[in-house]
Parts: sequence; C-alpha cells; structure tokens
Amino acid sequence: MSGFVLRLTRESSGRTQVVMAEALGVDVDTLQGWESGRRPLANMRAGALLELRRRLPVLGADRTLVRWLDAAMDADRIIAAGLANVDAPHPLARWVHTRETAHVLAWAVNGTTPPALAGRLARPRRGPATVAPQLPAADRTVFFDHLRAVTEHAARQGEDGVLLHRQALYLASYDRGQDAAAWTAHTLHGRRDVLARRGWSPQWAAARSTATALARLGDPQPLLDFIDHALADDDTAEAANLNYWALWLGAMTMPQSDDRFMRDRDLSGWDALTLLRGLAQGLVDAPGFVDLYAHSLFSLLAVNPWLPQAAGPLAAPLRVRTEHLLDCADLSARSRRELGRVHYVLSENCT
Repeated sequence: MSGFVLRLTRESSGRTQVVMAEALGVDVDTLQGWESGRRPLANMRAGALLELRRRLPVLGADRTLVRWLDAAMDADRIIAAGLANVDAPHPLARWVHTRETAHVLAWAVNGTTPPALAGRLARPRRGPATVAPQLPAADRTVFFDHLRAVTEHAARQGEDGVLLHRQALYLASYDRGQDAAAWTAHTLHGRRDVLARRGWSPQWAAARSTATALARLGDPQPLLDFIDHALADDDTAEAANLNYWALWLGAMTMPQSDDRFMRDRDLSGWDALTLLRGLAQGLVDAPGFVDLYAHSLFSLLAVNPWLPQAAGPLAAPLRVRTEHLLDCADLSARSRRELGRVHYVLSENCT
C-alpha cells in the first residue's frame, strides 16, 4: 500500500522515476523497490524516512498524498500480519488505528478509493498501469480468514483482548462475501448486550464500534440505541465520543496505544476546529451515521460555544448542509432536535 501511495505521490509531481530518484539522491532501483513494495518503506531508517517525507513536497508532490504515506504504512503492517499469520503481538492490539488507515485497508480489500483521494488519482497515460492497490482474491481470503480467527481468539482474552477484538471485528466487516457478511452480522449481534452500558469503559468503546459496523452493514437501529442509552446526557461518554472522533478524524495527532485516551474529560490534546471540519465533511444522509454525526456536532458545539465564530468559511456550507438534512433526511426525534440546534447556532453566526 505504501509503495502504491508513493508512486501516486511521485506522479503528482510530474516526475519520472529516473528524475525523482536523482532528486532524492537514490538510485532508480531503490525507488522502484519502494514503489513496488520489494523494499517496504516501513523498513527504512527513521531518519531516511523523515527526509523522504520532507523532500517530496519540496519537489512538487501533492502534500495530501504525502500525508497518506503514514496510513499506508500502518495498513501494510496490518495486512502483513494477516498474510503471515505470525504469533507476534498483533498490530491491531498495539495502537488505535484511524479513519485513514481503515480507508487504505478498504482500498486494498474491496477497491474502495478513500474519499479524500478520489480526485487526486491520475489516470495512467499508457500501458497496463495499476489503478488501484487491491489485494489478489486469494490474499483477501487469507486476510479475512485471519481477521475472523483473531476476533474469536481475542474474545477469549477478556479485558486484555478488547482492543484487538473490536478493531479486528470492525475490519472484518469490510468483507463483502455473502458468507462473511453473515458471520460478521452474527458476531456483531452477539455483542448487542454491551450497547446500553453507560460511562466509559473498554466495553463502551467496543459497543461504539459494534454499533457503527452494524450501521454500515445496513442495520442502523443499534447505533440509534447506542446514542440514546450509552452516549447522550452522560458526560463521561460524551467526552469519550469526542475524543475518539478526534483521533479517528485526525484532530488528535498523537498516536494512541490503547483506548484509555478516551477517558480525558478535559478534551485536551486535539484541535476543536479540525474536529468540526472532519465532522462537517462526514455529515452524510446515511441511516444511523447521520444521527451519530448530528449528535457529535451538537455535543462539540455545546462544549465549545466559541467554535461557530472561529469556523470562518466552514460555517456557511455546514449550515446549508444541516438545513438540507433537516428537510430531507429520515432523522430520529433526538437527531432532528439536535441538528436543528446546530443549524440555529450556525445561522446566528453566519449573519
């Protein structure tokens, strides 16, 4: 994945492999090895990798693509663990992955281009160039079989396996095979008992992932129940939800090794304006998800009443979007009330 993103990054600069290699001070074979995956970027020395990431924008590469190299390297580690099936500590048990990592993995296993990159992928000029970094069918089967086995193993580890279980199960829900979808839905429904637990705990984080995965599979009711019974009007849970969004959407830049960062009631370590921008971009009319985004926006503005004034050009399009959703979307009574409040606050600060 990182090699493919690096290739896109180089192409965004308009440079050939020969020209880019010369500009970076490496031989062409080395650059070709990075782009093909023969020389994984993650195996580079830290200093050399940092220099590469700093040099690429200077050489005219798209800065957004450069930033996605980190997520691509994370995805490479997760995929490698799935294909090698080794006994070492699983990467999904060692850090909390972000939306960008999840999107790169979805790109690899089902060909879904990350929305942030959809308009940045150049068409090949000639020849049989790869246009998507999709895993071969055989590797996808091995990878998803591995995720299901890891999920079942982690469920038997108790508290020690909560992070691994929730992340492996969430990624397993990307499998579009009919039998796999049935397994995922059955496993997720088996955890519905945790959806109504109030206050933060590792199980609360697992319940949130369970509810969102079920919504993505076409069952939004658990997510609506989660908002009503395990999130709304609980200060600890509200803080946990915003903290998780901050990491997931890139407002929190410090990597997290486990879910305990969600317990921060002071909401420190992340930028509220960046989170507002991420929530605004994700506010789509999808059953269940629109309700979670609406509640999270409402909660974010409640704890940061200054945010609408600081939103600048972001406020007007968000106001228009909330108005459209209020007119057209199938919202719960809570979501309609909260989204209406968001729209009112934005309108007051856009005039």
